[in-house]
Amino acid sequence: MPESAASDASASDPDPDPASASAASEPGPADPPSGPSASLGPSASLGPSVEGEAGTWPAPVRRPTGRDVARLAGVSQATVSLVFSGAEAGRRVSDATRERVREAARSLGYRPQAAGRQLRLGRSGMILLAVPNILGPFFGRVLEGVHEEAGRHGLAVVVSSGWGSATLAEAATTSRFDGLLICSPDDSQLGELPADTPVVFLDADPGTDRARPTVELDVAGGMRAAVEHLAGLGHRRIGRLRSTHSAYTFRVRQAAFEQVAAELDLEVVELGVSLNEGQPAARSVAHRLLERPDRPRAVICDDDVVASGVYQAAAELGLRVPADLSVVGMDNVAVAALLAPPLTTVDLPGEELGRVGAAALAGLLRGERAAPVPPLATSLVLRSSTAPAVGAPGRGAKP
Repeated sequence: MPESAASDASASDPDPDPASASAASEPGPADPPSGPSASLGPSASLGPSVEGEAGTWPAPVRRPTGRDVARLAGVSQATVSLVFSGAEAGRRVSDATRERVREAARSLGYRPQAAGRQLRLGRSGMILLAVPNILGPFFGRVLEGVHEEAGRHGLAVVVSSGWGSATLAEAATTSRFDGLLICSPDDSQLGELPADTPVVFLDADPGTDRARPTVELDVAGGMRAAVEHLAGLGHRRIGRLRSTHSAYTFRVRQAAFEQVAAELDLEVVELGVSLNEGQPAARSVAHRLLERPDRPRAVICDDDVVASGVYQAAAELGLRVPADLSVVGMDNVAVAALLAPPLTTVDLPGEELGRVGAAALAGLLRGERAAPVPPLATSLVLRSSTAPAVGAPGRGAKP
């Protein structure tokens, strides 16, 4: 039985969106029937044809309206408006009814009018995801999670890189974006932001702005697991290719590496590499590491792209992974499983990071107070790029 308007919205419900009201009040003889039957059959999707010099073209199709969605979902137009408004009042609609309305909208191809909504709410419906390097595959994972969660809240996502503190401050002071997600910021990219701008930091220092929520990753735990894995295989001398960027996430990784290496009394050979310069820079630095007469037989990298550069350098030097060199990465992006052999790496849950951050930002936009989020768990993904050290049990005598 269709649900009555009274069960979802009170008599004081806001008016439906302007596009819905206009389309509903101005029917025309050429309009196809509204409701579920409007989407059935080619005759419903194609209007009358008009002849032109280039051939026969279909007439423009009437866009589905909020009234069509309401009829299909069995609710009032006011309820449809509440569901797509993103406003605090939208929480008066039950989860089941919200999902029924959204399913009806999907089946009809309905899209709420952004301009009308912006006028009503004073919002653009867009959020900015700022990442340090838009080509970095890990940030693709983050964007996937942000996009998925933002869609649930009726928000569109714009992603940008190459930004600085002044650029972000400008974005925060315009009406272009309702809120900002700032991911893995370099120290130089942080600056003062307007206090009234909703902002959530991802993979960042929780002390950056204690008035705003931060979603962290347990990168320290992931690094510890990586070092302990190699030490457990008998490796006592470990190479380390660390990021040269001055970002909190890389400082935490380095501190964790140094701590566990000291605890296990490991010898370390360390070189810096610019992650933004990608595999070519990693390959060049890896050559320097592996051409040493006392080269290490295990390497830990700050991300999987750097690890792929180590693979390339090793192959060019006639070294086999893992027989001659064990390699561990960090991030667990798609390339990790495609390398030969597949790469052992620390999984940083980028999609979850994006989802949790977008949910927190949507809460801020609704006027909710952000609750602290514990660091998201990381895990070591064991594949085929690591093996016991020469001289360790099962591998024969040390040369």
